[in-house]
Amino acid sequence: MKQLELRAQTRTLFGRKAKKLRREGLIPATLYGPKTEAVSLQVPERELMTVLDEAGTNRLIALLVDEGDKSRSILARDVQRDVVTQSLLHVDLYEVVMTEKITADIPISLIGESPGVAMKEGLLVRGLDSIQAHCLPDRLSESIEVDISVLEERDQAILVRDLVVGEGIEILTNPDEVVVQLLPIKEVVIEPEVEEEAEVAEVEIITAPREREERPEEPVEDLAEPESGEQEPQSE
Repeated sequence: MKQLELRAQTRTLFGRKAKKLRREGLIPATLYGPKTEAVSLQVPERELMTVLDEAGTNRLIALLVDEGDKSRSILARDVQRDVVTQSLLHVDLYEVVMTEKITADIPISLIGESPGVAMKEGLLVRGLDSIQAHCLPDRLSESIEVDISVLEERDQAILVRDLVVGEGIEILTNPDEVVVQLLPIKEVVIEPEVEEEAEVAEVEIITAPREREERPEEPVEDLAEPESGEQEPQSE
């Protein structure tokens, strides 16, 4: 598997001045971990977006901080985006200890074709997109493949207990949860969309499973953009 790398620099701008970083194509980040003192960083936006697209929250990334720093093994954790533009606002980077187990979500990938669908026995209904696992960092799988070619008859299902995972991976998700099932067409009900009241939100937080260690608090001002016409503070 290709090693993913990410370069970062120690951050010196905080609070409302962080918007200057984003204008320059740099995203504020926080590095932390069970044996890592919290460090404020800045990461090139384009490089970060590329790495996040490939790594998600369950693939190890080699992080290099400043020139000459040794490589650190990290996982991307909380990724904060602007709700309207989906542009990156902030990211948490969790430095793992390779000898200590972690909890992470592993995506489920469906492969093959269901004979039941081909014979119009029913429709394929997916129950889970991922499972939660507990393992050493280097045991994390990029995804878990599920062969749906075994689904031939109505009501047949593949449960979490049926999944085959790599050695050393403990599945924490309920074993009776349905991963995918072949349901009769008449039983597949599409819920009507309900219009919700529009709410104005600035930040959407996509949260991955947390370790026992709590991440350090990031200043609230780091995520806030001043309103139009507001003067930036001259000094921090």
